[in-house]
Amino acid sequence: MPPPSQPRRRPRAIFLDAAGTLFQVNQPVGQAYARVGAQHGVAADPGQLDAAFKAAWRGLPPPLHPEDRPPPDDDRSWWREVVRQTFSRATGHAMPPESFESLFDDLYSHYGSSSAWRLHDEAKDAVRELSRHSRLLVVSNFDRRLRGILEGLGIAGYFERLIISSEVGASKPHPRMFRAALAACGLPAEECLHVGDDQRADAAGARAAGIESFHISRPGVTLKTLVEKLASDDFPACICGIPD
Repeated sequence: MPPPSQPRRRPRAIFLDAAGTLFQVNQPVGQAYARVGAQHGVAADPGQLDAAFKAAWRGLPPPLHPEDRPPPDDDRSWWREVVRQTFSRATGHAMPPESFESLFDDLYSHYGSSSAWRLHDEAKDAVRELSRHSRLLVVSNFDRRLRGILEGLGIAGYFERLIISSEVGASKPHPRMFRAALAACGLPAEECLHVGDDQRADAAGARAAGIESFHISRPGVTLKTLVEKLASDDFPACICGIPD
């Protein structure tokens, strides 16, 4: 008979994705784009804008810059192209540059405000509980606007570091993001856990870096689910890979 397996300790550090895992947009993207567009004299259907945004966001290669040379514009130009393609797809024509720049500036500012976002219902309680037992870091495909958003949402104080793709110069699932997170906490991969809602960027990216992952899949699997599994006796079996 094989010896009983040794109980595994809780992860010493937990890396948390931001958008989609901790918080989400306050209103559908198409509605926000339509509202700001109307302020600049651009009429577009919210549903078409929503579909166009998803196509542009998924179609553009994620930002990738030479190592140790993060983008001086904080990846703002990447978001400008997403917005440009969104309105071009939705309206069927390109906007005049002078009109587009002011529209883009307003949208960029909008999504840099915490008022554009809301925490998932369980997020604050879950983060508070997780922080009692593990060190917490954010590992996110975002830019420096994330700091103000987390402050405004009232959870910034729970995280000792923010690993942001625009500062690393690469986006998850690129291994550079996970190397940066491990370097920031000073722990080996086997003592860390990554939590996120994207199977490719979060789950697969973390596992490729040797870090166990927990996949958020609402409404069935949330941050509250993670808290409960970490508190259970069988949590190692529940944490590895993507839970049922």
